[in-house]
Amino acid sequence: MSLTEPVEGMPKKRRKLNKEMEAEMAAAKRKIELVGALINDIRDEDIQGEYLGAFTQIRSAVVNLIAKYTTDGFCEETEGLLALYKGLIQQFEEEYEL
Repeated sequence: MSLTEPVEGMPKKRRKLNKEMEAEMAAAKRKIELVGALINDIRDEDIQGEYLGAFTQIRSAVVNLIAKYTTDGFCEETEGLLALYKGLIQQFEEEYEL
């Protein structure tokens, strides 16, 4: 048995929660839904495909952030994923008009 494994009967370490991060994740989720809907409304299939391709990484960043926060709570990794999302969405909005 290692020192990092929880001993049976001992409670697991609690996730650290952060209201501000939860609000930012909710906003990111809404943004992903909105941008996804706007991309789906693009009539030209080539342009729509280009936008979807560029948007995939942003959607993945949010999915990964929410999953990591759900399991680990507020930590360095979730802060990094939130920063990654913010950078990607800013770059997307500068490069693509919706």
